[in-house]
Amino acid sequence: MTHANVYEVAIGLVPGIGNQLTRQLVSYCGDPEQVFREKKGKLLKIPGIGENIAQSIIQSDIFSKAEKQVEMAIKTGTKILFYTNHDYPERLKTISDAPTLIYYKGQGPVNFPKTVGIVGTRNATGYGKEMTEKIISELKSQNIQIISGLAYGIDSYAHKSALDNGLSTIGVMATGVNIVYPAVHKEMANRMQTSGGILSEYPFDTKPEPGYFPARNRIIAGLSDIVIVVEASNSGGALITAELANGYNREVMAVPGNINNKYSVGCNNLIKSHKAQIYSKTSDIIELMNWDLSVLTKPKNKTREIPEGLTNDEKKIFELLISNGETHIDELCWKSQIPVSKMASLLLNLEFNNQIKSLPGKKYKLV
Repeated sequence: MTHANVYEVAIGLVPGIGNQLTRQLVSYCGDPEQVFREKKGKLLKIPGIGENIAQSIIQSDIFSKAEKQVEMAIKTGTKILFYTNHDYPERLKTISDAPTLIYYKGQGPVNFPKTVGIVGTRNATGYGKEMTEKIISELKSQNIQIISGLAYGIDSYAHKSALDNGLSTIGVMATGVNIVYPAVHKEMANRMQTSGGILSEYPFDTKPEPGYFPARNRIIAGLSDIVIVVEASNSGGALITAELANGYNREVMAVPGNINNKYSVGCNNLIKSHKAQIYSKTSDIIELMNWDLSVLTKPKNKTREIPEGLTNDEKKIFELLISNGETHIDELCWKSQIPVSKMASLLLNLEFNNQIKSLPGKKYKLV
């Protein structure tokens, strides 16, 4: 834990500053500590920063709160991972609404080679439990990591089955990592930390709120290479996770079920509307992900080589444009951690060398 962690936690505690503004501030100022050292006049020139937020930053009294969070992290063995940190999940760096800071407690890696999100209804049936256990046990040979939400029903069966099969599993929480909800899963959460862990974007002592559960679903989707919906009614968190996963260009599968069972309606509709591939056997997952060909380590759309002679910063820009296609300058800044002032110069140079092309709306693409 470092001195920088206090500033990284503090910036998220300033009223009115969310994930997007945090990235904006860091892109312009360089790092969280420099944000708090900037003069008000310069802060006001940053897009999205008005009088109230600028005043809150320069007169911030939240450092004592931030220090307590860091102290709690040290005491409990929890990692505080800011989005510029080397250990921050790489998969989350590819989604625009990812949390800028997460708390992670566990011995397992957050950048596992193969990850599978398993989600579904809290009111799981015997069929749902059976399919969850079947999928995970049959994927054991692939050495995957299971991602889920530590909730009742399918989530808990997914975590338990992963543990029973000796697999790493991460629970994404809608509370602080020191408050396991539901409390009945506390023992399981402790077991998960041996080879996996528990993760949250919320500070210590944060209690569950209705809005936090849909928000955490984007992290489940973001951390997963593929999301499998085992059972779901016609609405609920599992369908939100599937929708988010599609938006993040993740693979989505759904387990079909009895048309007379209300907890299969959601899965059947995902399949019918072509928002999910149908699961019929475990080899479907392996073939869809090309795991048998061992190509998961490289993004599917990364087929273009990086030219020789580029600087390290230019290589970062090139890699982002290869992976993401057309990209806004602000997104390039926060994903590469290159300040806006420097980014503009780099982009101009790349465009001058006919390697990239500027588009309307401050977007760029490769030539």
